[in-house]
Amino acid sequence: MSKKILRVIDANHNRCKEGLRVIEDIFRFIHQDNTLRKNTRHIRHAIDKIRLSEAINARDCHHDLGKKTDILEIKRKNSREILFANLQRVKESLRVLEEFFKIASPHKVSDLKSLRYKAYTLEKKIITKYPFPNDL
Repeated sequence: MSKKILRVIDANHNRCKEGLRVIEDIFRFIHQDNTLRKNTRHIRHAIDKIRLSEAINARDCHHDLGKKTDILEIKRKNSREILFANLQRVKESLRVLEEFFKIASPHKVSDLKSLRYKAYTLEKKIITKYPFPNDL
């Protein structure tokens, strides 16, 4: 397996888990919504079962072109903007994982696709219950 492909998988696995944790904490601490917290946690735990153990060994943060420290993170106005940004992060990373697992571990692709659709469903539940402002 190419180290470059494993790095893509490792980065997107981490991105997905981080986004899910942010979402989970918003429902745990800000909205105190245990149902959406549990829905989010379920997806976060399920992604752990799909991890490729060799991907972490391919990690090379020192040479990662995307880690530039001189680029400032977009400022967020409130927790809803944080929530929205992390929902997008989760969906995007699940799609990348799904595509690269077609090379790395094809038998896990259907599990990733299922998680991606669970993320879409979670997003709909969230937006239905906590509508985003029109300016997002």
